[in-house]
Amino acid sequence: MIPTPPIPTQSPAPPWSSWERWLQSPPGQYVLRWEQSCFDQIVDNVFGYHAVQVGLPQINCLRENRMPLQAILLHANDTIPPKESCHWHYIEADSSDLPFASESIDLMVLPHVLEFAADPHQILREVDRVLRPEGRLVISGFNPASLWGARQYVSRLIGSPYLPRDGQFIGLLRVKDWLQLLNFSLDRGHFGCYKLPLQGQSISRMDFLEPMGNRWWPIFGAVFIVSAIKRHQGIRLIGQVQTSLIPKIAPLSPAAERSNLKKDPLQ
Repeated sequence: MIPTPPIPTQSPAPPWSSWERWLQSPPGQYVLRWEQSCFDQIVDNVFGYHAVQVGLPQINCLRENRMPLQAILLHANDTIPPKESCHWHYIEADSSDLPFASESIDLMVLPHVLEFAADPHQILREVDRVLRPEGRLVISGFNPASLWGARQYVSRLIGSPYLPRDGQFIGLLRVKDWLQLLNFSLDRGHFGCYKLPLQGQSISRMDFLEPMGNRWWPIFGAVFIVSAIKRHQGIRLIGQVQTSLIPKIAPLSPAAERSNLKKDPLQ
């Protein structure tokens, strides 16, 4: 009896494959155009020496920035754009274990990175580690509190998501909380993409909704971008300190010292 050869198992699709396919659709191109415009404005006046974009090679988030060294960090399954499209240095690495020295980066951009990550907390810890004091962090993501977010929630129940199925979209308020716990100071933020969540080219015929949404329901845009600055730990004293006005502090007991051990702020 001739043994039946084993049926080859199909390897699972890369985790970002549906995301990359969605970016080629009319809604995806619409989001990319809006984000490119916002990133151009935010990074234009950020100065330093080293700037890094993590993922989303479909747009150049550092296009208007003038730092001498710009790099993009890609995962193994990311599509690398043609070399003539930009002047990036390509780095293949894991965003949860950044291959940079501590406090060595002046600008870090995370376009839709946290919502596709298995552990977004770890990515933010790594960003906090590699950013210099007063360095800039820019994050973009989908807004769950929008018409697009509502359609995504409903369409998941019927098995046909409007946005990429892989994403676990994180609200802006939660992102702000995480940044503040890491001692980041929020600098600016934008909401955008107010068109209805439609498929095909019909989305291109709703340009009139952009100014209306920006004026009447700004916080319900489908996409948000937030910028934050890494601050120094502690307080900076200016001028001469009058030691006579500083009261003496009694030493802590061993029990109190154990209760004040520093914990991970994102847990």
